[in-house]
Amino acid sequence: MSTYNTLPLHETLNLYVSPTAYVFEPASTSSATHGFDGPAFVNEKDSRESLYVDRRTGRMSLNESSQVPFGKEKVITCYGIIGTLSLATTDFLLIITSRTPSCRLLSQPIFLATDFRLLPLSPLSTSSTILDHPVEKELISLVEQGLKSGRLWFSYGWDLTNSLQRQDDIREKGQQLPLWKKADERFFWNRYLASKMIDLTENGGVDLSRFILPVMYGSVELRSTTLHNRDLLFLLISRRSRHRAGTRYFSRGLNSKGDVSNFNETEQIVLFDPTPEGNQQLRKGRVDGRERLSFVQIRGSVPLFWAEVNNLRYKPDLQIMDYTETPKALSAHLHSLIDLYGDIHLVNLVNQKGHEQPVKEAFEKYMTNLSSNDPVIADKGHYLYFDFHHECRKLRFDKIQLLIDRLEPDLDKMGWYHSINPTSSQYGNQPGAQEKEVTILSKQGGIIRTNCMDCLDRTNVAQSALGRWALNKQLRMAGVISVKERVEDHDEFMAMFRNVWADHGDTVSRAYAGTGALKADYTRTGKRSKEGMLQDGYKSIMRYIRNNFFDGDRQDAFDILTGAWVAKRGGIPPLTDTRPLLMRAMPYILAFALTMILAAVTLPRTSELSIYSFFFLWVFLAFFSGSYIWGNGTSYVSWPRLNPPLEVLSWNGPGARTIARGRGMSIANVIPIFKQKLTNQNGIGGRPAVYKMEEVELGKRKGALID
Repeated sequence: MSTYNTLPLHETLNLYVSPTAYVFEPASTSSATHGFDGPAFVNEKDSRESLYVDRRTGRMSLNESSQVPFGKEKVITCYGIIGTLSLATTDFLLIITSRTPSCRLLSQPIFLATDFRLLPLSPLSTSSTILDHPVEKELISLVEQGLKSGRLWFSYGWDLTNSLQRQDDIREKGQQLPLWKKADERFFWNRYLASKMIDLTENGGVDLSRFILPVMYGSVELRSTTLHNRDLLFLLISRRSRHRAGTRYFSRGLNSKGDVSNFNETEQIVLFDPTPEGNQQLRKGRVDGRERLSFVQIRGSVPLFWAEVNNLRYKPDLQIMDYTETPKALSAHLHSLIDLYGDIHLVNLVNQKGHEQPVKEAFEKYMTNLSSNDPVIADKGHYLYFDFHHECRKLRFDKIQLLIDRLEPDLDKMGWYHSINPTSSQYGNQPGAQEKEVTILSKQGGIIRTNCMDCLDRTNVAQSALGRWALNKQLRMAGVISVKERVEDHDEFMAMFRNVWADHGDTVSRAYAGTGALKADYTRTGKRSKEGMLQDGYKSIMRYIRNNFFDGDRQDAFDILTGAWVAKRGGIPPLTDTRPLLMRAMPYILAFALTMILAAVTLPRTSELSIYSFFFLWVFLAFFSGSYIWGNGTSYVSWPRLNPPLEVLSWNGPGARTIARGRGMSIANVIPIFKQKLTNQNGIGGRPAVYKMEEVELGKRKGALID
């Protein structure tokens, strides 16, 4: 379809449910044509359309007459359609049933989705039949977990997926496009779920543009503040990529397409109004945001094929896989960034010693090779190493200024986005908008790409420092503060700035690691404290628990919602645990043994018999079961069940790796009396045979939902 319906999205929908159809009918009597700034109201009655979904065939169509289906069972109010999803027995419609207003950005309301509904398309799929189907019930549980644990933002008139600069680039092309068509596909979180509606719009002759709602995963923080009696709006947006989405230890590095894990774009925006000409005075208490400053940064996992294998240890096993396609995948990643942002400065914050050293060395090796063979990367790809923990040792996080000093010449060269816009009433998508009056004073010509191991805690400190540098430069250039002045001189403003950046870091960290960010006390207050260190200790413990015992389901939820795993109708076996009975019993034996030891120590004795033999028995069982669990650590980790990392677990090719731990331990390793017997049976030591068996069993157990 060459032209699309560019009327505003339907904001509130009445969903009529019947055994044969779902009908979405706009509930609003009027709605606004949301342009870049101001709304222009359109009579909804003149453009009313309803979406008809046939539950027997799955066909979608627009019903201009808006006839409510006969025999409707109920009416549901919803605020947007996320898309459709195929699971084990039927397709489902995903809708937003509750939203929380967050802020108004240039007259456009921004919402956080807070509740959702899954509607089965098949009339035969009732709640009871779904709950009776073990696989469907499990998959729905994963979908609900993925939706409710994420921070999903949307707006009916503002493109949350694009930076101010990209929005200007789109507008300069002069095309009138619906919101979904303008959205950056990387941050269009429900792009896979909306693919059926998009395909119908592009190829099926049914324009569903007013029902396709782009949703962004991330954070939106808007604060009002003042500097020198000048009203400002400070906005921080983080956009999480849907490509290679996942959790901390189950999604590392990059894939063959060049997508990296935990890729986030952070845009820092300052909005204010220009100084009036003549004798006019600035209006107090309201900011139209006609003058706009933006600075964009990105973060993403080290762009290599690497992984950390959970095994119940605090530090998992590290392995770097030297695939033959690594140079090609890294090149694809860097070229995509260059095409999007211009010059890229890759800031690597990992340690140069110890556990992280192989990652640093491998990254630098591949960057050196690519730079010598690819003139584009040699010209526009700039690598910079900064040993964060060494430079900022003894809690001197203020030493991050050393990194800023090294980057400053490049930061000055890349610049930032700065525009002055006409009044809201003159600027929008409505006919007659004077878009040519927009004055672009500068554009950002490059990007800082920061990474540490997780791209969380050290990266947060570095990015907030870069944001502060940009803010000083921008506000001086705009005349809000003097040339010799710094934003750090304004305590109230800095308190707001630090809190917004700390909240942003917590949001990015919760999505990836399951807890708030470490070192948040420095980001929030500018100082490292003992209380902050205690909080970091608690968060580290919670990360360990979540990453080892709960992240498998979170990874499965990401895979379902982003299309990394697609259900095959009728071909999914039920979920079963195929580990040996002894392995499954060990945690219960350990728990019971510890309970009996505690009872022997604390409870009063009622017998004259010696307690030593009783005590020795349970200590032995506790030691035996604990050693077995520790030796088979990978078998007790909550792995993803839909896309289990079997290739990572079985990798034996070239690369760097730490010693494999927790990959298998037989009874012979715990009780030596069995060792000789097992050796004679296998012709080799007992551990390799058991390790091979455990690897196969792990694959079956965690891949039980795979066809």
